[in-house]
Amino acid sequence: MKRLNLFLILAAVALVLGGTFLNGSNQKAPELVPPVGVQIGNIAPELAFNNPDGKEIKLSSLRGKVVLIDFWASWCGPCRMENPNVVNAYKKYSKMKFTDAKGFTIYNVSLDMKKDAWVNAIKKDGLEWEYHVSDLGGWGSKAAALYGVNSIPANYLINAKGVIVAKNLRGKALEDELDKLVKN
Repeated sequence: MKRLNLFLILAAVALVLGGTFLNGSNQKAPELVPPVGVQIGNIAPELAFNNPDGKEIKLSSLRGKVVLIDFWASWCGPCRMENPNVVNAYKKYSKMKFTDAKGFTIYNVSLDMKKDAWVNAIKKDGLEWEYHVSDLGGWGSKAAALYGVNSIPANYLINAKGVIVAKNLRGKALEDELDKLVKN
């Protein structure tokens, strides 16, 4: 009976320690990969659209950085009113050091249909980051459909691994979430 109890105790310890006693391995258990989706904790779906110059920019090309995926349009009053907050966040955080990331940037997705209006709004609002994309599909935008965006402004904050950590952040809420990721 004592042997059985000892075996059960050792087996339980082995299970708690990841089975290293039973299989003789010192390897870590594999990291679980979150599913792709648009909920917090999901890996953000890939986006690959053209910038105003016609160059395709993939969201995945920004891996390693904290990224704000920001859906907006030149004709959207609330978007334009929110842009100063987004610009301020970019200016404040783009040069900061992050715990597990190589900086912060913004991936702007426009729901415009007219290229000139889109480009002019980028200039007028001082959206100085380099990642602006659109398929010029308006509400028929493939990016908006993929992310389930049915009102703008809308945004998703993703970490360096591409995982959504927050969404629909306005004003100070954006800075509060970024502060959680900044290196102390």
